[in-house]
Amino acid sequence: MKTLDSIPTGKIERAGKLVKTGVKIGGNYVKYYGKKLVNSETAKEELDQDNAEDIYDGLKSLKGSALKVAQMLSMEKNLLPSAYVEKFSLSQFSVPPLSAPLVRKTFKKYLNKYPEDIFDTFEKDSINAASIGQVHKARKDGKELAVKIQYPGVAESISSDLAIVKPIAIRMFNLKGKDSEKYFKEVENKLVEETNYILELKQSEEITQACANIPNMEFPNYYQGLSSERILTMDWMKGKHLSEFTNTDFDQNLGDKLGQALWNFYMFQIHSLRKVHADPHPGNFLVSANETLIAIDFGCIKEIPDEFYVPYFELAKEDNINNDEVFMEKLYELEILTSTDSEKELEFFKALFKEMLTLFTSPFHQEDFDFGADTFWNKIADLSERYSKDEHIRKMNGNRGSKHFLYMNRTFFGLYNLLHDLKAKVKVNDFKKYMD
Repeated sequence: MKTLDSIPTGKIERAGKLVKTGVKIGGNYVKYYGKKLVNSETAKEELDQDNAEDIYDGLKSLKGSALKVAQMLSMEKNLLPSAYVEKFSLSQFSVPPLSAPLVRKTFKKYLNKYPEDIFDTFEKDSINAASIGQVHKARKDGKELAVKIQYPGVAESISSDLAIVKPIAIRMFNLKGKDSEKYFKEVENKLVEETNYILELKQSEEITQACANIPNMEFPNYYQGLSSERILTMDWMKGKHLSEFTNTDFDQNLGDKLGQALWNFYMFQIHSLRKVHADPHPGNFLVSANETLIAIDFGCIKEIPDEFYVPYFELAKEDNINNDEVFMEKLYELEILTSTDSEKELEFFKALFKEMLTLFTSPFHQEDFDFGADTFWNKIADLSERYSKDEHIRKMNGNRGSKHFLYMNRTFFGLYNLLHDLKAKVKVNDFKKYMD
């Protein structure tokens, strides 16, 4: 794969890249309208493929926040056409890496030494390159190490990148008015945290130590003396990426074992630590030869305040969903309903969220839940399709819910997808035995 000798870091330069991408997309639509007259079905598929290709190509050279947005969207398997999901999923661990000279320059700036002066061996070619950083393999004192290096300019360009992406997000999610700013601020704050490798090292050690007693989970050790705000060094963990593993003909007993470990890992964090690894995509997990699940990235951690945690999980109880008075009370507490809503809006969103929550919280209503069952996923796909085509929803104000929904919903949606890929059947309350 071709390497990058530089990354656009200036606001004007980065915006220019996206403008060029916009011109390409405009050309794709011109071609689409011509093809649509001949065959409307294949024309739409070709449009999606062309747009996904051009958007991804434009973002991958920018890296950073813009590419991270693509990575987040790739997890929304039931919300985007498959062409976008397939292309954007490459941002998880397959983008052009930095060249060796740029890597050496980064080391000199942040650790005041070149990599060959720090490690016994250091592979100049990266093993994985993703949205915010790339990973190199190294060795020191007999230990195999993974060294994550952040791309230059990523932290400094977060605000300007999001300003460029904001109009697209507003249109996609139908956000209106000044209240939408709280969602963008939440994303910006989380992305700023993800670029702080000193914070990531601290969070990694804290969560992995707390979760060490969960069976069939493994975590790397982290090395403070070999890390800085833009370089993070940890143990090299051996295994297949989860997406690679789930594409094999794996034994279902193993799928259930790994799925249970994953479920317990997430439920323990949420209910015991009140914070959670909020980036559950397959690039962040490995399956070892010992049939354990390895978590390798703790850059995105979401803290869950009590004022959100309590009503959020009260709405996961079937009795509360079916009790109109309690249900409405919780919708107000979670900012899904507001005092300025009209009667029409109240009735519409009450019905909408009752249907959504009944479906998405159904795993919590059973002792055992089969995430591989087609019934559950067919209902989600049907719900997504109906809502995406509902003109009534498009006319409503999309500013719904606490800002904390953004990363909590992303966490659960990502977790459900990973468990589905594993076809896992889990014991829902098994995690409680590991809590204090």
